[in-house]
Amino acid sequence: MPDGDGGVNVKVLSSLEEVPAGHWDACAGTENPFVSHTFLKTLEDSDATNGEAGWLPQHIVIEDEKGLVGAAPCYLKNHSYGEYVFDWGWSDAYERAGGKYYPKLQVAVPFSPVTGPRLLVRDGEDKAHTRRLLAAGLLELAKRHEVSSLHITFTPEDEWDELGEMGLIQRQGQQFHWKNQGFETFDDFLHSLNSRKRKMIRKEREAANAEVDIKVLTGDDIGPNHMQAFYHFYLNTVDRKWAHAYLNYEFFQLLQERMADDLVLVMASHDGDFVAGALNLRGPDTLWGRNWGCSERFHMLYFEACFYRGIEFAIEHGLSKVEAGAQGPHKISRGYLPAPTYSAHWIRDEGFRRAVDDFVKRERAGIEHEMDSLSELSPFKRSNQSP
Repeated sequence: MPDGDGGVNVKVLSSLEEVPAGHWDACAGTENPFVSHTFLKTLEDSDATNGEAGWLPQHIVIEDEKGLVGAAPCYLKNHSYGEYVFDWGWSDAYERAGGKYYPKLQVAVPFSPVTGPRLLVRDGEDKAHTRRLLAAGLLELAKRHEVSSLHITFTPEDEWDELGEMGLIQRQGQQFHWKNQGFETFDDFLHSLNSRKRKMIRKEREAANAEVDIKVLTGDDIGPNHMQAFYHFYLNTVDRKWAHAYLNYEFFQLLQERMADDLVLVMASHDGDFVAGALNLRGPDTLWGRNWGCSERFHMLYFEACFYRGIEFAIEHGLSKVEAGAQGPHKISRGYLPAPTYSAHWIRDEGFRRAVDDFVKRERAGIEHEMDSLSELSPFKRSNQSP
């Protein structure tokens, strides 16, 4: 797919096997493990992302005479599962009007509602120019596949702004994030809260730790036995939610073998048996909470394993943020405040594009109003309000 821009070529890869890890990671950087070659290839190697799963890799890369200068993780999809920026309503409306919504193109980290770069650019390159080339390559790929739409989800705000300038529809969502205000201990965090929330958290932590033994594991401390137990917890959560297990045991096994230093695994045991676990990934500055599961219910254990241990780990390791994902104003009282997420969309049909654009503008106003309202519920003392 020649670009015609001074010897630059745009290629489409059907697998990350086609590009050396070092070349891809030179564009992905080190800030976010989810866009690393290792993480994305682990999804492929465990068959979580392939044509049968409805996530056919169609990664875009840009090369010049020096090698790889840009990349984007992209998938041809025949459904909308595992994305967390919901377009089921769009699909339904488009098909009721006589259109065919699937297949579509998705630029994302599969099964991971995690903000991070989507238009990856090698250090030293003109970032804005390379991002434009990547976006142009994605739009050309969308046209060649004759898909209904292209979706770039959980993109950082600066990418979102640039994509909007290129004419893509800008959508906003909401998650809940904890921010480190220079805390040196968990008690420092507690002292930044109003007295009622401070007492509540202390009681919840006391109740959780009275019934189980909890360990936070990373690196070589995580063994195959931990991942095997956690996989069963993951399946229990899937079953309880009547959901679909996107990930198999091989994925978790490979993740432990390949990325143990990026994992933060909270494991709870009772009478010597593992009973619950929370899986996180870490970067140099952020901890991302990803999956939780249990085989038995214990009072307040969910809050301890998923929220408080994450905060404690972030403080101890000097991380500035913990992203706990979507769903749950209950997170606010535990220090996780509303934070915006961003996605950009291209719709082939002009009439439908106008309708979607109108919808997301009204949706955004509603989300911003909701975030303002939820922020009023902040547990922090007024002098400690997180920006």
